[in-house]
Amino acid sequence: MKLSVRVERFPIRGTFRIARGAKTEAVVVVAELEQDGAVGRGECVPYARYGETVEGVASLLRAQERAVAAGLDRAALQRLLPAGAARNALDCAFWDLDAKRRGRRVWELAGLPPPGPVTTAFTLGIDAPAAMAEAARAVSTLPLLKLKMAGDALDLDRVEAVRDGAPSARLVVDANEAWDIDRLRQLAPALAGLGVELIEQPLPAAADGALAGFASPVPLCADESCHDAASLAGLGGRYRMVNVKLDKTGGLTEAFRVRRLAAQAGLGVMVGCMVSTSLAIAPATLIAQGAAVADLDGPLLLDRDREGGLAVTGALIQPPEKGLWG
Repeated sequence: MKLSVRVERFPIRGTFRIARGAKTEAVVVVAELEQDGAVGRGECVPYARYGETVEGVASLLRAQERAVAAGLDRAALQRLLPAGAARNALDCAFWDLDAKRRGRRVWELAGLPPPGPVTTAFTLGIDAPAAMAEAARAVSTLPLLKLKMAGDALDLDRVEAVRDGAPSARLVVDANEAWDIDRLRQLAPALAGLGVELIEQPLPAAADGALAGFASPVPLCADESCHDAASLAGLGGRYRMVNVKLDKTGGLTEAFRVRRLAAQAGLGVMVGCMVSTSLAIAPATLIAQGAAVADLDGPLLLDRDREGGLAVTGALIQPPEKGLWG
């Protein structure tokens, strides 16, 4: 078996802003496994929030070439690399390669029923309230909008503006750790009045303790506070949902486990993504089957997706074709 690694860049349509900064392109790392004429691929997006860089993730993956050649498999990979972007790319490549070599689909290998289409949220990046209202009007026919918050005095104005621009859309807000408990207590009742259905990661992960005993009128979802299965401990009583992202769990293998254990703990599941191409989203569509919320719009934010990407109509994402992944 041979491993190859490459870095690819895809321009974003305009500028995508969250509380931690702005970006104009998606920089992804692709791991490709080749064996007996079959090729499996996986894509990841390194995230600086977790101390990852594109160069570091690509180097970590290339450092596994000898282990792959010596017979590394997906089970051993879970012990070899920690949860994170590098393991995600390689884990998804193993799933894809196994499916192609065996002439079956990944969902069959995982013992799952055939996947159906997934309705995704569409994300509006941080901007002035008037600009966000205009952006909302442009996509007002989509069923679910996710709004990035800045942590400044205009956040409520932004949500009000989007509600005016898209009166029928379901709304989720994502603070990306930009609020404190006082801001949350102040905003949550108003957001409930505007029909917001979910608040994603309102406080910094290290400040989760402040959520104990807080009865939020809008359900709270852990994102930066939830990585892999080990991180689920302690989230109950603070959050009602967790956001499962393959770049956090370190791949599809651990994501299946996180979803199962979250359900056992009584936590709802949201499935999220980074700004990425369809190759990264394809495996996430399996985790998104039946999830309460799917936020898999990464390719929709790009100026162009990779060739052979997922078929998307409005907000409806079709399961991946064999040629793309799985």
